Amino acid sequence: MKLTGPSAPRRMLAALLVAAALGLPAPAGAGAPSTTRAFTLYARGDYEAAAAELTPLAWAGDPRAQGLLGFLYEYGKGVPQNYLAAANWYASAAEQGEATAQYLLGLLYDKGHGVPRDVVLSQKWLILATARANKRERDVYTRLRDAVATKMSAAQLATAQRLAIEWAPVRGLPAQ
Repeated sequence: MKLTGPSAPRRMLAALLVAAALGLPAPAGAGAPSTTRAFTLYARGDYEAAAAELTPLAWAGDPRAQGLLGFLYEYGKGVPQNYLAAANWYASAAEQGEATAQYLLGLLYDKGHGVPRDVVLSQKWLILATARANKRERDVYTRLRDAVATKMSAAQLATAQRLAIEWAPVRGLPAQ
């Protein structure tokens, strides 16, 4: 799929938003590092090639690759839709401190997609994502974190806050 035609601006905007959210650099040429090349492939709509490019990097523990691969699995782009695989990749990236993966993992816990529905873990990851996000992301993350908090008891909220305070990043995790 090429980035031309009437839907090209929409695809490019979506690709740029995903890249910004995952902390990836803007698209570059074929000789660029693999995460950059994977983003370029994603931006062009070549999701299968993007997944193929990301998979070895994700298994090697690259949190940006893990986050984007999780996104591909969550939405079934270039790979079969698989919430469990998405949750595993997000969790690996989230444990390394990748804010967008923390946010997306929090959403999966809130919805119960690929993981048991758990508002405490959802809130933990949303608290962490909000704290690590840039200003634009922080506004969105804060709204969702606060919405999840309305579903929680005071004890659940206190537990989520304690888990977030006790959390520390771990580097180089492959998917579980």
